[in-house]
This record gives sequence, C-alpha cells and structure tokens, in this order.
Amino acid sequence: MPYDSFQHYIETLEKNGCVKWIEKEVDKDWEITSVARNYFRKTKESERCALGFRNVKGSDIPVVLGAIGASRKVYGLAIETDPGFNSIKETLSGALANPIDPVVVDSGPCKDVILTGDEVDLHRFPIPTWTPEKDPAPFLTAPCLFTQHAETGVGNIGTYRMEIKAKNETGVLWDLPSQHGAVHYASWEKRNQPMPMAVVIGADPTIIMSSVSKVPLGVDEICIAGGLRGKPVEVVKCETCDIYVPATSEIVLEGVVLPGESVVEGPFGEYTGYMGGPYMMPKFYVKCITHRKKPVYHALFSQMPPSESSLMRQLPEEANVYQHLTGYLKIPGIKDVHLPEAGGSYSICWISMKTAFPGHVQQVMSAAWTHHPTFAKWIVVTDDDVDIRDPFVREWILAFRVEPEKDITFMPNTAPILLDPSSDPPEVPLWDRRSSKVLIDATQNWEYPEIALPPQKYLDQAADQWEKYELD
Repeated sequence: MPYDSFQHYIETLEKNGCVKWIEKEVDKDWEITSVARNYFRKTKESERCALGFRNVKGSDIPVVLGAIGASRKVYGLAIETDPGFNSIKETLSGALANPIDPVVVDSGPCKDVILTGDEVDLHRFPIPTWTPEKDPAPFLTAPCLFTQHAETGVGNIGTYRMEIKAKNETGVLWDLPSQHGAVHYASWEKRNQPMPMAVVIGADPTIIMSSVSKVPLGVDEICIAGGLRGKPVEVVKCETCDIYVPATSEIVLEGVVLPGESVVEGPFGEYTGYMGGPYMMPKFYVKCITHRKKPVYHALFSQMPPSESSLMRQLPEEANVYQHLTGYLKIPGIKDVHLPEAGGSYSICWISMKTAFPGHVQQVMSAAWTHHPTFAKWIVVTDDDVDIRDPFVREWILAFRVEPEKDITFMPNTAPILLDPSSDPPEVPLWDRRSSKVLIDATQNWEYPEIALPPQKYLDQAADQWEKYELD
C-alpha cells in the first residue's frame, strides 16, 4: 500500500525499527551534521537507520535525515520492495516502463498554512549547516524542484542543492546540460522570461527517489513516482503559478528564477568528500510558502562517503546501468554492476560478465559510460566468477587479472564528473573542465591456473560446523 505522505512513511520506518530519535537538544549549525557523520562512520550499512532530531535549538520543527538512503533496508521500505539488487532493478525499471499520471485534487495538508509577503521567511525552518565553518550558509539538501519546459510544458522534478542567501532567496546548483532543471531554465532564459518553480521539502518517498533518478529528458518524474507507488500521486495547484505539487507535502516554496541573473553559490561539502565551489549560479526568489500545521523538515545527508546520498545514488544507478547495457543495448552476458560508495557511487564502475565473443569486453567498457555524459571515470570489467561487491576481491582482481600495458585503455578529453577536483585546477570554470576515462579489461584472456582455495564443498562443510570451532 503506497504511502500517502512523508509522515506516514516515517511511521512505517518506526514500526520496522528503522528510525532512531534523538531527544537531546541539538544545534542545527554544527551538531546535527556531526552526530550524523559519527553515526554513519561507526555503524555498519546493514544496521543504519534514519535519524530524527525532535529538539532542535530555536525551533519546534523536527529534522529527519537518512529516511531514504541510510541503508538498503530503509531504501527497500521506501519503494516497498526487497532491498536486493534484482528486486530494486525490477521495481525501478517497472516504474519507468509503466508511469502513472498524477491526479489533481482541490487542496491538501500542504495548504494548512499559507505565507506571503513579509511572512515569507526561510529562517522559520531548522535548515542545518552541513560543513560547519566551511559552508557559507545553511543548505537545502532534499529539495524537489518542480519546473516546466517553456516550450513543451513537460514537467521535471530534480534535487539540487540550494544555499540560503536571504529570508526569501536561495542559490541553485545546476549543471547544464546534464541536469534537466537547468535545461528547463535555459528554455525560459531564451525567452527572457522568469521561470516559475516550486520546491517541495518532505513528500512521499517515491517523489524524491524519482527526482534523483536518471530518467530521459521529457519524462516527468511525477509519473515515475506514480509508477513506483502503483497509484497516481495526488497533486494540488500552487498559489502563485501553474505548477502542481504533491498535496501532502510537508513544505512548499513557490517562486521564480529570473533570466540572466546569477549569484555566488557555495562552497559546499559535496558527495566527492571535498568542498565544491563557489560557482556563479541562478537565484531563486521565494514568493510564497505553504506547509502543514506541524511539518517535519526532511534533509539528505551527503558530504564524505559513506553517506545517505552515496547509497541513494548507488542503488538506482547500478540498476540503470544494468538496464542500459542489457535492456536498451541488448548486450548479452552481463551478470552484475557495482558502483562502490568510496567513489561517490558514480566515479568507479565495476561490471562482471561472461565473455561470449572477441571484442565483447571492449563493447561493454565503451557502452557503460554512454549511460550518461559524465558517468564513471574508472570502468572495470571482469569475469562472472568474481564477486565485484567484495572490496578485497576487487583489489585481488586488479593485482592479478590486469596487465597494465595491454589491458588498460584511456579515453581522453571527455566530460568530467561534476565537482571532481582532479579534473582541472580550480581557476578553470566549471563548465570548461575536461577529464578522461580509464577502461580496464580485468577478464582472463587465457586459461589461468586453478584458484588456490579448498573446493567449495569443504568450505561449506566448515561453515556449517563453525560454532564447534569456537572461533567467534
């Protein structure tokens, strides 16, 4: 049964033991992020939960983070499926193949409180500072930006960081042309017209999961969310523009982005583990705020991996690359795709496969990075007997199935991974940067000696009797 709101979803997490509430008063300007960082460092991924801060200094609004990507278990609850690779892949591909249009309703809880004029003040919400003494201001990290293309009218939902610039102004980090919100903004700039935009903070989890997924330009993510939940999303018209947002949203910011105007944005602690920016980016003017009577402020936890954002990127991107290779390109033999969190779940791609013909491995290496212009700086393809999700095995494979001169190919002068500090020195403008890719054939090119391990039957027999050895 699909969730009807973010708060309904939090209740489900609670019932499954997947939320830890902190009752101690915390400071949003340093303490929330510091508690979260220690928790993610100290806790195994399989045991991580969402974190809720009920008592934020100076606010009566609770803050929740980790509610989407604290762990595979949490992620699976968000889309109501088993958290295994195949289940997630099938659920996400099913939503792409079977989108469901939203339905318009007259009103909803997001209209409980309507603020305009001088009442518009972003500081009424407990927006955390994520890299204390390094970020210039608090940032929205889980905003779902609703826009429409000026010419086609097709909608888009994207999640992009937003720096608080004033009580009614934010920056927006957009990467043109790889991010579709920026494409929409360019269509309005071409007409020299302000672009209407609505920002949702806290919605049914399928909304934000759709907003961070890589779907084709021209596909409205609100329909993908409908496909994920198996039921149309109920939407309501904004107060100041013709954009429709989920009726049960926690908080909605309505406003415009003016053509040809930019503001200094950043720096910000990014998914790469480094500070990103500052950059010159568009400015969002907030004209109206609507919210529930008792909203919950939703944030995504990013910065140095492992983090919520790295796991959120990992699970759908692995499924998307697998679908790209096997579904769209019909390449046979692909067994698994893995994007390690240490690479931000984006810069390193491992693929295991069964080689079927000469050039098969080279085809897969070349095809993998076409999934997205900036995708993957390192692409490693290895045999189907390799567990590419085991870090030790990955290092062993690089050590003994790769002959550097013969098995490594460089792809020069390509689009860089956004915010990768190694692509060019900081004085090079963000959009002028270039990078390269490394394609590694880590398959056995001839018959190797047998692996020096006991036969699996003996390993299994020892595992079955493990308690008798009294080693734990």
